[in-house]
Amino acid sequence: MTSDRDRQRAEKSFKQEERARDGRKAMTEYESQARATREKTARLKALRLARDAETQNQAPPAKPAKRRSRTSRQTTVI
Repeated sequence: MTSDRDRQRAEKSFKQEERARDGRKAMTEYESQARATREKTARLKALRLARDAETQNQAPPAKPAKRRSRTSRQTTVI
């Protein structure tokens, strides 16, 4: 009887330790993914801001000339 209890207690302790290790591992992975996402977001934001600043410094593009439609040039025949 006592050997069964001791074995069950040891298994319970082992499972608790294993869950704790898995939890720490999962938290480490989560934190590293969050850090990578923040770094990527910061890099993309810097690129976007640089692109926007460059386009503001350039002259605005010329507007295309408006084309008149054919219906306005046709004459009505009665």
